[in-house]
Amino acid sequence: MPAAQVPAAEVALAGAGLNASDEAVYRAVLGRPATTPAEVAAVVGQRAERVVAALDRLRAAGLVTRLAGRRRRYAPTEPRSALESLLNARRAELDRARDTIGELAELFTAAQSDSRSAEMIEVLIGRAALGGWFVRMQRDAREEMLTLDRPPYALAASNPIEPVTLSRGVRYRAVYAPQALEVPGALNEIDQLIARGEQARVLPGLPIKLAIADRRIALLPLTLDMTNVRAIVVHSSTLLAALLDLFESYWQQALPLRGLPGGDTDALDDLAEDDQSLLRLLVSGLKDEAIARQLGWSLRTMRRRMRRMLDQLGAENRFQAGVRAARRGWL
Repeated sequence: MPAAQVPAAEVALAGAGLNASDEAVYRAVLGRPATTPAEVAAVVGQRAERVVAALDRLRAAGLVTRLAGRRRRYAPTEPRSALESLLNARRAELDRARDTIGELAELFTAAQSDSRSAEMIEVLIGRAALGGWFVRMQRDAREEMLTLDRPPYALAASNPIEPVTLSRGVRYRAVYAPQALEVPGALNEIDQLIARGEQARVLPGLPIKLAIADRRIALLPLTLDMTNVRAIVVHSSTLLAALLDLFESYWQQALPLRGLPGGDTDALDDLAEDDQSLLRLLVSGLKDEAIARQLGWSLRTMRRRMRRMLDQLGAENRFQAGVRAARRGWL
């Protein structure tokens, strides 16, 4: 077995989020000052396309960088600081989960001992019931709507109720999955909602859908399968409190789709409109092909403009680009 390969039972970096295949690729890259996917594939005994996918994941995690030039060449970042950052993020996630255990245990105990707990949760079945409740929550909202948004949708991707609710002074905070931005017309609609007052952010890997109205009632689909819809309506309870904490956690992790307060708005004005659109899509988690399609560019043009944008921000990867752009108020 080549030295860079790691048996599944001996994955040392599983705690940092790496699977056996990614760890083998990472070890192969660490052993060279610079390398190509083909060279790595020869060492780890994997297909070239799997190695490229692994390198992209390692690059997104900040463990490797792609060197300049048309030829794909990668170099490792300093592993101590890079892995410490990953592990710190994992520790924070575990701490948040651990803090929720007590609340969930209380909910379980209450459900076993208090017959009134049945009134805290309603079960919905079917697309129409789910979509109808989402419309009802927005119409009844008086102060705030919080949403985690990702496809598929029970009724339609567009939300004609939100502009009306915003006009009544109800605040909206929305965290979008990248898949939501790929829906035709979605970016234009989100731009219009932001102009009306919505605060919008994007979070790659967002796993669930959720809506909370006035911090008193939540709508949670139990599956993303819209052919067999099951959802729950959660009233005031420890479960609702846990869902509110979950939303706030995702909100803090997400990147804004527009400039932050106090950002460098003069610098944003100097950024061409198509570059602003590219930057928003770049940090949203969309694949290169989807970004090029949204902007009406060829894939080659998109990647050339992306490389120029990363260089302009002094960023090695998309995550760094998002952080630095947000600090400048460019998003």
